[in-house]
Amino acid sequence: MILILLSSVLILSVLAGWGKVIESFLGTLSGEVTGSILTGTMGLSMIWTVLSFFIPINIYVEIPFVLTGVFFFFKKKMYQEINQFSKKDTLLIGGISLVILYCSAFHPYILDHFGYYIPSIKWITEYGLVKGISNLDLTLGQMSVWHIFQAGFSDFSDPFLRINAILLIAYTLYIFKSKTWIQLCFIPILLLFSQSPSPDLPVIVLSLILLNEILKENRNITLLFSFAVFVFSIKPTMIWLPLLVFLYSVFILKPNYKSWLPGTGILILFFIKNIWTFGYPIFPVAAGDFGFSWKPNPEVLKISSQYAVQKTYDMQYTYEEIQKLSSVEAFKNWFTLQGIKSKINLFFILSLILFSVFAIVKKKKIISLICISILVKSVCVLAFSAQYRFFIDVFFVIFFVLLVHLNKKNALVFFSLSGMLVIGILSFPTLIRNYIPSFRPGNFMAGIKKEQIYRPSTYHYNKFKTFRTGNLKFNVSKDYPFNFDTPVPAISASYIIDDVNAGIFPQYIDPKNIKKGFIWKKLTPEEKKEAGNVINNIKNIDK
Repeated sequence: MILILLSSVLILSVLAGWGKVIESFLGTLSGEVTGSILTGTMGLSMIWTVLSFFIPINIYVEIPFVLTGVFFFFKKKMYQEINQFSKKDTLLIGGISLVILYCSAFHPYILDHFGYYIPSIKWITEYGLVKGISNLDLTLGQMSVWHIFQAGFSDFSDPFLRINAILLIAYTLYIFKSKTWIQLCFIPILLLFSQSPSPDLPVIVLSLILLNEILKENRNITLLFSFAVFVFSIKPTMIWLPLLVFLYSVFILKPNYKSWLPGTGILILFFIKNIWTFGYPIFPVAAGDFGFSWKPNPEVLKISSQYAVQKTYDMQYTYEEIQKLSSVEAFKNWFTLQGIKSKINLFFILSLILFSVFAIVKKKKIISLICISILVKSVCVLAFSAQYRFFIDVFFVIFFVLLVHLNKKNALVFFSLSGMLVIGILSFPTLIRNYIPSFRPGNFMAGIKKEQIYRPSTYHYNKFKTFRTGNLKFNVSKDYPFNFDTPVPAISASYIIDDVNAGIFPQYIDPKNIKKGFIWKKLTPEEKKEAGNVINNIKNIDK
């Protein structure tokens, strides 16, 4: 907790300082230090994304950017703005921040932390964005902008990768500045994402802030659209947000096409990043084929697509069984999955119906535009892969709009009660294992450790074996499916099996320079033998 607190003080100062500089070009989101922190987050993310094409985002990048941010923080006397809260609000902000620090100090438990977040950050800090890295491990083709941002603070400012906790503290400051108390009710749920650099937390937080600014009739379309596209670049399932800002600009404000230019630039950068790492503009969709030599093998993409379909049904049916279902049967089975996910799916559809009726009854243009935007997003998710993690943000949007006028007292009562529940779940995870056994992440919660008072809990494994196939020398985690603590280049055992079944294997474009990237090539008979030996070795290790 103490180390996260120190990281928070430093990083929030850096972000505020950089935000003040960027605001001179784009304007301010909400005024004062809270808006500057958010603008600094977007600005540094974009700067580091550009730099990552050429250099690793390591300590040599972190030091000058941290020093520059702190310099502007004091030069602009931004510390004076923090004292503008009342004494009562200052105490409340401090109490909520302590809850955030406490909850974020627990062990990470989201499986993507080990299989996607940490490996991505390792690559970015050691090499930057690597061309065709999706050929090595398809998951790495995502390389979220949020992980580039986390990488920029991961050497000494935030070595425990708790950037989500720091954003939650900034969100708390924004809530008290804007006095939209319904947002306090969301923090306890977001605490469950604070132990990892999960992109889910920033996209929810930033989308709710933008939604609030739109409802308050903020007319700075340049900044709103830039932020909306930035959120989309973190997680493309947030397509509804740039769509909403676009509709807001066209149908409520007078459209000024120049206002869309910075956001369009961010969108182009997002496409270029994906093409560089994945070969196509939007991960994991194989659309927009420009014929780049480093794009993934079609058979590997097909396997990934089939897996996404199975994940829609919580892996309770085979791909062949799903393909045989009629449209009616497909929806019926989606609503009747075993466990909690069927309840979430049903609640999702009911929420969309309720909100659509609400928009029709209200007859407010902005409410209608919000409804249209989330319906478009929902249709896209249902058509692609209707996993609850892809539409969880819709619940936040609906409850925000329906309860936007919730008063401070009721919001604090709800925060207190639900916050205690979340603290109890994280501290004593057997509770959720006993009462909601189908909530699988609960099985990976480790509970409270006394060391968390000083430093957040982390896992260390560092057991691996090294293999070679063709010109690629790579590492595979031993007795564990993920490579969070395995030196790069590392490949997950499951992807090795998929590659060999497809008759291909990743190779260096230039064995002397990893930065030049990876391609796939068909296995020669000798290489097939090498790959087969790798799989046998992995199976023996697992035994």
